[in-house]
This record gives sequence, structure tokens and C-alpha cells, in this order.
Amino acid sequence: MLYLIFVRRDYLMLPLSDHYKTALLKSIQREWDALMSVVERLSPDQMITPDAGGWSPKDNLAHLTEWMKVLLGHHIDQRPSAEVMKVSAEVVKDWDFMVINPVLFERNQKRSAADVLAELKRVYAELTTRLASMTIDDLMKPRRADDPQKRPLVFWILGDTSEHFAEHRASIEKILK
Repeated sequence: MLYLIFVRRDYLMLPLSDHYKTALLKSIQREWDALMSVVERLSPDQMITPDAGGWSPKDNLAHLTEWMKVLLGHHIDQRPSAEVMKVSAEVVKDWDFMVINPVLFERNQKRSAADVLAELKRVYAELTTRLASMTIDDLMKPRRADDPQKRPLVFWILGDTSEHFAEHRASIEKILK
């Protein structure tokens, strides 16, 4: 078994144990709890108030939901990204976030904050249940067999959970100031 020590997006391989999986799940939960703590402090008006970049907290939460669904469907289940995102192959062909994110943003614009929050919580529960059922070897296997760098799935797990939650929590917190 191997153990990863993360230094930014670089890693060292050392002996691995199930303690790593426990630490990963706790890290995800900690960032989730911090995000939900900020969301709970928002008024209904604040939830739909856009920031300087045009994104409201509701938009940030819808975005997080979309990318957790990508993590589940594309990265973990290996389904085609266009199928998972329900977009044309053209949208995802270059995996350009400047192309993908506006499409995901637009599709969620007319949804209510309550609907977005309910789906976020549902998808988070589905994802964490799935991650808890995975073995450490599942988490450490290369995300794609043809990846010449053999980067482990856990990189994408971190990027679409704890790291992503922290990034968007910081954006949402600005509404409270």
C-alpha cells in the first residue's frame, strides 16, 4: 500500500493505511461544515445577491453541486463527461472551465435557492456515502488508466470537495461583510 503526502498538487508516495481515508473524509466534512455554517448565516436576500463577479451564494452552491456530480459520474464512475453534465460534447471537448462553468451557471439561474440547497445536500450525502464505501486502493488508483502521470483519483476528490468548498465559502463569506 501507498500513502500520499500532499504538497500543493505534488505528492510523495509512502506506505498507506486506512488512516489516510479517515483523514480525507474528516477534511471533506470539516470544509462542508464550514461552508454550511456560512450558508446558514445568509438571509434569503443575501442568498440571491450577486457579488462583483455576478455570482450569488445560490450560484456558488449550484456550481459546487454540479462539480460533485461530475466527480461521482465522470471521475469515479468513468462515464463520459458530456453525459454526466448533460451538455454537448463540444462544451467539454477541451475541458476548459471558461467554457464549461458558464453553461452550468446558466442552467441553474432560474432555480430557487431552496431547490439548489436541497440538491446540494442530497448530492453531498450521496457522494460522502460513496466515498466511505470505497477502499483506500480505490482512492489511490489512477483516475484514468491512460494517464501517463498515474495521478490518483484522490486528486479529483480533493479538488471537487474540500478544496472547492473552501474556495466558494470564501466567495460567499464576502456577502456577509
